[in-house]
Amino acid sequence: MLNPKNLELQPGKLQKAPENFLSRDFASELTEQGMDDTRRGFLRNSFFGAMAAGVAATSLAPQARASQGDPAILQKQPWQTTLGQPVAAKPYGMPSKYEANLQRRESPGLTRVSAASVAFTPLQGLFGMITPSGLHFERHHQGWYDIDPAQHRLMINGLVKKDMVFTMEDLMRLPSVSRIHFIECGANTGMEWGNVAVPTVQYTHGMISCCEFTGIPLSLLLDMVGADFTKGKYVLAEGGDGSGMTRTIPMEIARDDVIVAWAMNGEMLRPENGYPLRLVVPGVQGVSSVKWLRRIEVGDMPYAAKDEAVHYIDLMADGMHRQYTSIQECKSVITTPSGGQQLLTTGFYNISGIAWSGRGKIKRVDVSVDGGRNWREARMEAPILSKALTRFNINWVWDGKPAILQSRAIDETGYVQPPIRMLREVRGTRSIYHNNAIQSWKVDTNGEVSNVQVG
Repeated sequence: MLNPKNLELQPGKLQKAPENFLSRDFASELTEQGMDDTRRGFLRNSFFGAMAAGVAATSLAPQARASQGDPAILQKQPWQTTLGQPVAAKPYGMPSKYEANLQRRESPGLTRVSAASVAFTPLQGLFGMITPSGLHFERHHQGWYDIDPAQHRLMINGLVKKDMVFTMEDLMRLPSVSRIHFIECGANTGMEWGNVAVPTVQYTHGMISCCEFTGIPLSLLLDMVGADFTKGKYVLAEGGDGSGMTRTIPMEIARDDVIVAWAMNGEMLRPENGYPLRLVVPGVQGVSSVKWLRRIEVGDMPYAAKDEAVHYIDLMADGMHRQYTSIQECKSVITTPSGGQQLLTTGFYNISGIAWSGRGKIKRVDVSVDGGRNWREARMEAPILSKALTRFNINWVWDGKPAILQSRAIDETGYVQPPIRMLREVRGTRSIYHNNAIQSWKVDTNGEVSNVQVG
């Protein structure tokens, strides 16, 4: 059970913090009154009993609020005395204007070539495990398209009994599934390889998102065309964009949990996320989840497409290239507090973050506040799904001294997320892709949080 004394927040007027962090004025001072025995008994019987009782025991008493004469609660506000807007004013729901700062952003440090672009998800302002459709990260190799679904086709050919072409209507009549999975770009956290301390978690880890995808299992379509599973060891996925993005996928992965998806988070895909049809290859680097999917070919060997021979490969310490790296290994990051944010007072804070693994479920997440010398096990929040983001939280009382926050994830295979020095021993210092090292955030004595590297 939490110690009420550890939850005391120091007096002081709070100002709006960056990117939705600690922006609510709930902390002038906390007392140990405000919850009677009856309420405590009820909370003990609830799911969050012990924790809620400890937190609520220090909640600011209503009398204390009233004595401060806070007009925001004592006086009627305009929205309480006027007519609100009708439903038709927003036929498609949009966020509050007060959340306008929470948006995908391009990194000023990346070179923009033609319409090729990257937009990072604002992880520091998200909660739970699901990424809103409008904040899903973007990676385009020749810009995005808004394709008329009536004109879009999917062809399956190669080592099959019968070549087939499907319209969107054909596909959407077939049995569908809905599953929650993350998609992570292979270059996510890539700038950290070179000791480039980009300022926020949006830029260090923001090329990952997690959504509910709806579509047809690729295995069903392969069965429909009579794919040769004896000779056919690979499939080639081809996108309909101008870059001709094509990716080789091993047949054992293609027949496992790959989805030919048309929907995301309960609605049709957004154009920037592949509308009207994309591939979702759970656990594998995001470039394999080909957008604007137009063709799947069954073959007997890897295809060595241009983006498999030049990009998305790993430069090793001895100068050799490692090709066809696919699985996104176990990884985690603390999202609050994180770089670019500021702790406004000493006292209790909830450290929160996300963990994921391309090999299955997250088994445990440990958190350190002293740069890895000591670790405590975090609370993992349900649901804990395979190849999906898992939210974790842990209590922390900041005493105003410097701290270094880290998280370390362990997946169900026993794989432990490594420190950056261990990765560099194997991969050298010139890598770009597949950095799953432990991330460190330094908390200074003034509460400022910044990006640092700790081996």
